[in-house]
Amino acid sequence: MDPLLIAQLALLGLGTGFLAGLLGIGGGMVLVPFLTYLLGQSGVAPGLAVKMAIATSMATIVFTSISSVRAHHQRGAVRWDIALRLAPGIVLGSMAASLGAFALLKGSWLALFFAVFVGFSAVQMLRNKKPAPTRQMPGTAGQLAAGASIGFLSGMVGAGGGFVSVPFMVWCNVPIHQAVATSAALGFPIALANATGYAVAGSSLAGLPAASLGYIWLPALGVIASCSVLTAPLGARAAHQWPVPRLRRAFALLLAALACYMLWKGLSA
Repeated sequence: MDPLLIAQLALLGLGTGFLAGLLGIGGGMVLVPFLTYLLGQSGVAPGLAVKMAIATSMATIVFTSISSVRAHHQRGAVRWDIALRLAPGIVLGSMAASLGAFALLKGSWLALFFAVFVGFSAVQMLRNKKPAPTRQMPGTAGQLAAGASIGFLSGMVGAGGGFVSVPFMVWCNVPIHQAVATSAALGFPIALANATGYAVAGSSLAGLPAASLGYIWLPALGVIASCSVLTAPLGARAAHQWPVPRLRRAFALLLAALACYMLWKGLSA
């Protein structure tokens, strides 16, 4: 692999690892736009580049989430009761997306889908509308349904679910630091279920670059994952030091920037 490409992927891994720990987003929302660009520069067709970027970013979250959640858990911030109730639905929704809808949609439509949902999450976070004081997390059935929605949307855009799960938990009066930490924990089942689906769904696809496992671009996965696990704990440490308003604004502005880029990619494709 080209040394310049390795360096670019390493920097991308270091940056997304930090953001994964800081914001509980898994890093996928940052990886997808950049990987789409790098795959395009490597000669991959635009529609396929978007799909491979989504699948590869999701596969990296398997590794990043472990490093991130460990750091959050050491600070006692993970709501494991919420994570365990959301996880079954997340797995079901993830498999439905990665084995079904993902393979059927064109790459340009996936880019637009990414932009709309990430942009919506950004607006919700910037509005900072206070939830009703009495609102709590729903019961077991409600959390199963919420988990399925989070898993499905994550599978469609290649993100760890933080762009949905963090606003959802904050809306249910879970403190944002706990929401970020719990979202990091949810990244593992989301990533594992979706990555498995992407590998199976793309296994017989023609036109994939060398060293691909289905839709997953293995060279990028190896470089990014090995770098992101180094900086995820640093991001988690920063998350617990930042005041809530700054953390909320950082989350929202990052989402808005990425939504704009993927909207442009989708429309141009």
